[in-house]
Amino acid sequence: MYAAVDLGSNSFRLAIGKHDGDAIRVLKTAREPIRLAAGLDASGNLTEAAQQAALSCLANFRTVLAGYQLEAIRVVATSTLRLAKNSAAFLPAAEQALGYPIEIISGEEEGRLIYMGVCNALNLPGERRLVIDIGGGSTELILGRGADIERVESFSIGSVKQSLSFFIGGRVDAPSFDAAILSARSHFEDGAPPYHPQYWTRCYGSSGTIRAIAEIIDKNKLGSGVTAATLDALRRRFIELGHTSKIDMPGLRPDRAGTIIGGLAVLIALFHELGIDSLQPIEAGLRVGVMWDQYLRSTKRDRREQSVRAFLQKFHVDEARAGRVAEYAGALYAQMKPATDAYQRLLVWSALLHEVGMVVSQTGYHKHASYMVENADLPGFTTREQKNMARLILAQKGNLRKISDALTDSDFAKAVVALRLAILFMHSRIEPDFKELKLRMKNRIELEIKRAWVADHPTASYWMEKEQEQWDDVGVDFSIKGTA
Repeated sequence: MYAAVDLGSNSFRLAIGKHDGDAIRVLKTAREPIRLAAGLDASGNLTEAAQQAALSCLANFRTVLAGYQLEAIRVVATSTLRLAKNSAAFLPAAEQALGYPIEIISGEEEGRLIYMGVCNALNLPGERRLVIDIGGGSTELILGRGADIERVESFSIGSVKQSLSFFIGGRVDAPSFDAAILSARSHFEDGAPPYHPQYWTRCYGSSGTIRAIAEIIDKNKLGSGVTAATLDALRRRFIELGHTSKIDMPGLRPDRAGTIIGGLAVLIALFHELGIDSLQPIEAGLRVGVMWDQYLRSTKRDRREQSVRAFLQKFHVDEARAGRVAEYAGALYAQMKPATDAYQRLLVWSALLHEVGMVVSQTGYHKHASYMVENADLPGFTTREQKNMARLILAQKGNLRKISDALTDSDFAKAVVALRLAILFMHSRIEPDFKELKLRMKNRIELEIKRAWVADHPTASYWMEKEQEQWDDVGVDFSIKGTA
């Protein structure tokens, strides 16, 4: 079984499911309307009240999760925690309350996971489709064919923001709706052309907001399906009621009235800008996509592998050299017996990407590569993973003071040692036999290497002396012993 926790801008949600045939079957769900986006103050910080509500919810989720034997769990945070200035300070308490690490994912990664969830539900391999997801703080548009994503984009506009900005105090009138729709259209107009109907045959709405709008339309007999006409009929009904406190309609929970109006404005804007005739709501999205991604990782079909290979090819990296460094680094790291496997795959991927910065400049390419990897759109990777890879790549050469704070993590320090030595061997043209090379690291680094290897490669002794100096500069003794 797999679990997905989605820390959204409007609600926190939990889903537990299992792989069943060709799909993920959801066994348990939980939802709490935290309204995190509404908990941002004027300075862009989460208020104390918002943080406490979030922590209480996460503690409840922890209790639910404890009742299941899970193969994997992934916790993702979206728009509001991407934007909140104090999210880094809040995350440790949140992780402690839930008992699991939290990943703040990019809008593009959110879109890709949403699309994976939709594909899981549809199982229509050749269909060209547009998927729309309107969240509390952002809106994702994903274009694809079958399981293949062709384009994904995240827009910083959502149901909570539009509701708070244009329906002040809960008042709902025509001018407010017009302003909210016009504002939303301005967000989409530049990015709309690639998502026009000539590029897809069917449009799906995956978010809870869109499903709720569809249900309200149906239960209040406002027309058939989600179309421009039925959306306008719902808009006019809301205006007639005049205030969110008076919105009491079949299909709409009282606690959602305050945000659904903003979501309706965004959806109407999308219909206008993208030229959509009709939309089909679907009970699938981010959480199912997260669980599907966990299943694929467990079966060695990891999207991150594809992302790294695509990045190598895009920037014309010498894959033979990169492969040698990755092979050496993995073997060296294993010899040092890290406490966990947290950095094992990140180290290999960092080794493969270590020269990608040469596309910018031969000088300081490690700095360029570090920046590129940290800021690139790499499907499957979390922000935290890309930051760790960027730090490893930055540490591949030169002084170690620039990452000295990270060296307190012994497994990260071992990964740095492995990467630097792997690159040293590659540049010195040493092809090490790891049965005869010994590398240990506890309080100090100890390397045993054949004297003949160093003698046969004149620059090796020079680079090893420089390596000892760099580690000595950050207070780590590095001893090298030559063996017969």
